[in-house]
Amino acid sequence: MTWPGVSQRRVATNGIELNVAEAGKGPLVLLLHGFPESWYSWRHQFKPIADAGYHVVAPDMRGYGKSDKPHAIEAYNQVEVRKDIMGLIPALGYESAIVIGHDWGAPTAWATALHHPDQVRAVGALSVPFMPRSPVQPMPAMREMFKGQFFYQLYFFEPGIAEAEFEADMRMALKKFLVMAGGETDLTQLAPKGPDDDMFSSLPEPESLPGWLSEDDLDFYTGEFSRSGMRGPLNYYRNHDLAWKLTEGAPTFIDQPAFFAAGTNDGVIMMAAEAYQAMPSFVRDLCINELIPGIGHWTQQEAPEKTNEIILRFLKEVDG
Repeated sequence: MTWPGVSQRRVATNGIELNVAEAGKGPLVLLLHGFPESWYSWRHQFKPIADAGYHVVAPDMRGYGKSDKPHAIEAYNQVEVRKDIMGLIPALGYESAIVIGHDWGAPTAWATALHHPDQVRAVGALSVPFMPRSPVQPMPAMREMFKGQFFYQLYFFEPGIAEAEFEADMRMALKKFLVMAGGETDLTQLAPKGPDDDMFSSLPEPESLPGWLSEDDLDFYTGEFSRSGMRGPLNYYRNHDLAWKLTEGAPTFIDQPAFFAAGTNDGVIMMAAEAYQAMPSFVRDLCINELIPGIGHWTQQEAPEKTNEIILRFLKEVDG
């Protein structure tokens, strides 16, 4: 599927090639997607940002869509992913960029600002607040926290298991996953799962698609993941410990202009309430910090007009 005014090409960075979708001319704005998404998850943002005088570029992150898909699990650690994004800036002909991310793209965006303050002049994130490096190793802590329960990140950790479940019926799996995490679903009412359960068996098929997700949208995502498979995307979850080890001694504070936005019904905000409350202590120029009522996890797709308003307000704050 094409999107009006958006072109695509492959760009070499960090030893691989990423497919990028782009529009407009001007200062560079990079939009980083999350799981299980695509450049296409930013479809509603291209025109408004381009019309505001920016070159807006959304890559398929490594492992996704038409981008390269290294086989090794460790190739998907956040330090390597960050290098992909930092390599894009000069590859696209720029010295600096504004970087905005959603879901997995959010910690990548935060990390670019944290580690590369000279090249990332401003940063924004949707859904996932900034968290400084944990003092404890992530996976043992996660296993202890969710002992005796189903937790999707633990389920995703074992190679091959989640891939098989998604790929058995990709369209149905994506439909269930996307609708489950949207604002229409009351996550507190979902049946509890045990540690040996799978992801989708107990989730009912949605009777209809929400207004923000059309049949064409679902067809696009299904086509992308049917071609690319789920191994690369799931590998992001398998690198918590490696990324933690590789970032020992990381800076703690982000000083560039920053914004954050998320839905009030986003499960990430529910889980990361403590990090959300602490974020202004670590992001010291947090120009905008807004929760959007009634929407869930897919911020820029569920509330495109409000998300665009926030992004454009932020760009005006940064560039005047």
